[in-house]
Amino acid sequence: MTAFEHVSVLPEETIDGLNIKSSGIYVDGTVGGGGHSKMIARRLDPEKGGRLICFDQDAEAIEAARQTLKDFENLTTFVNSNFVNMKTELEDIGIPKVDGILLDIGVSSYHLDNAERGFSYLVKSPLDMRMDKRNPLTAYMVVNEYPKEELARIIREYGEDRFANNIASHILKRRETAPIEDTEELRQVVEAAIPMKVRKNEKNPAKRTFQAIRIEVNNELGVLSEVLDEASELLNSGGRLAVITFHSLEDRIVKKRFKDFEDPCICPPNFPVCRCGRVSKGKVITRHPVTASEEELERNSRAKSAKLRIFEKK
Repeated sequence: MTAFEHVSVLPEETIDGLNIKSSGIYVDGTVGGGGHSKMIARRLDPEKGGRLICFDQDAEAIEAARQTLKDFENLTTFVNSNFVNMKTELEDIGIPKVDGILLDIGVSSYHLDNAERGFSYLVKSPLDMRMDKRNPLTAYMVVNEYPKEELARIIREYGEDRFANNIASHILKRRETAPIEDTEELRQVVEAAIPMKVRKNEKNPAKRTFQAIRIEVNNELGVLSEVLDEASELLNSGGRLAVITFHSLEDRIVKKRFKDFEDPCICPPNFPVCRCGRVSKGKVITRHPVTASEEELERNSRAKSAKLRIFEKK
């Protein structure tokens, strides 16, 4: 089995942006291999009440993070659950409010590199793509059981692929003969649906379809939208929510939600005084998303699409 290895992106920018207090309580909603969490833990003092709660829906990530954070057992709690359940899980361990939350959204290097998990179009593997193996929905089911219209919608909306209808048609035609069993078969079907001229100019033409199916399997956009509202309510005054995204769909959701947190007024612009009664939750710290430096990109090419946005609770 592939070791759980994942290089944390924007590490210094993220930890500095959380404005960590040694006595604070912090949540890493996507602990992965524990890279960001270890940096947070180093800044906490358990004797002053400093505490770190590490969430991940992937049990293998939790076990990897336990090893990474073994020197900080006295201040760390692990929760094998999706971050969308954060409020309930924190209440269960007696934590009503926290001082900072980090969400590193998207698929990890481990998931991409581990052929057993079926995330990559570069390696032949079963069609799985589940971040949480307890999830009953797999990529195989999406590819082989969804109707054409739903497949096309997913590929168009989540993959932002203009050839979505043609790709869905090719998938249905192939599965009339036999189910599409693995990632290699799916990649071949997708590539056949894309015009040759486009294929020649694109390094990985199947990338968008694989992204779309992964998002559908894990309900990534749905849980992101839900958790942002919940996370903002969990923060103490002065607490910060830091979110790292890896594609435009995620970033748009975070950008809009942070803007709404800061300025929720829905009154018409010509109203001299706000009458809707909606009150600001705080302020956006990052007017523009923070992106990786050239130095970081040389070390980790997967940081290229990463964007960090930070919100501070009033």
